[in-house]
Amino acid sequence: MADRTVESYTKETPDIPEELERVLVYILNEARDKVAAGEELAPFTALAIKDKLFIESHPADTIEGCFAAAEHTVHQANGADAYGFCYDGYVEVDDKTLDAVIAEGGIPGGGSGHAIGYVYEVDSAGAVSFESEPTYIGTAPNFMIHASAHAWPVEYAESAGETPDQTEGAPSAEE
Repeated sequence: MADRTVESYTKETPDIPEELERVLVYILNEARDKVAAGEELAPFTALAIKDKLFIESHPADTIEGCFAAAEHTVHQANGADAYGFCYDGYVEVDDKTLDAVIAEGGIPGGGSGHAIGYVYEVDSAGAVSFESEPTYIGTAPNFMIHASAHAWPVEYAESAGETPDQTEGAPSAEE
């Protein structure tokens, strides 16, 4: 996934619900490690249900298709306490564009979602270097609010049909 612009990039972090922060940081670190290893990062969602984290990838031909598939997955989840959606994108800061691995997500009834990310650079030899800490990027849509402001085309929503996989070693509710 190549692009999604977040306009409110900032180093200041608002209060993010603990459960959501745990999910976002976990998937963001997983994605960072994959990109650092030179692997392609397919957009994916993570659903926190009780003490388990379920992962589903969302490869699609378009950015809109990825977001539609992620939103569909989240809407179909029963009993999820939080979700994260992770992808390789970019942020625009002071008239420049920075590459970033981004995780955004929300909780049921939690209002707007939140996006955090690792900004990175790729040198001329192809080596990737990440900032040492994730940065708060801004507010994001919350797919756990049923009255979605997005009107995704039906064909994208119907293409999200894979069964999610449970991630071993994912953070549990007790951690």
